[in-house]
Amino acid sequence: MAIKRSRRFHPEIPTSSMSDIMFFLFLFFLIISTLANPNVIKLTLPKASSNETTNKDHISISVTDDKRYFLNKEEIPFDQLEQAVFNETTMRNDKTVVVRVPADNKVQDLVDLMQMGVKLKLNFVIATQK
Repeated sequence: MAIKRSRRFHPEIPTSSMSDIMFFLFLFFLIISTLANPNVIKLTLPKASSNETTNKDHISISVTDDKRYFLNKEEIPFDQLEQAVFNETTMRNDKTVVVRVPADNKVQDLVDLMQMGVKLKLNFVIATQK
């Protein structure tokens, strides 16, 4: 004669602390994402003795060593850059553009960008590092 169990075994995973763990992970990634640099294009910026920072997120133009142009993080050919900058500034209603050029880049690349800024009546700011 066999003894029958009155209760069946139900395997369980304790999840009471799972919500706490998820909360702390969410908080960690939220804090890290606010500290991350929005400009993912790595450039060696020119050095300056004094830097001013801004809290506002302005439009950014980056030029790499091999003359590739980026508007915010999107690569754009130079012949289309002026129209793209004009569209972006009118959409955001922000006339300030941060120019990021490498420290060892030719001055002519910077002058070409500055002429575009004068033509569009924009305020260009050169990004530097301390």
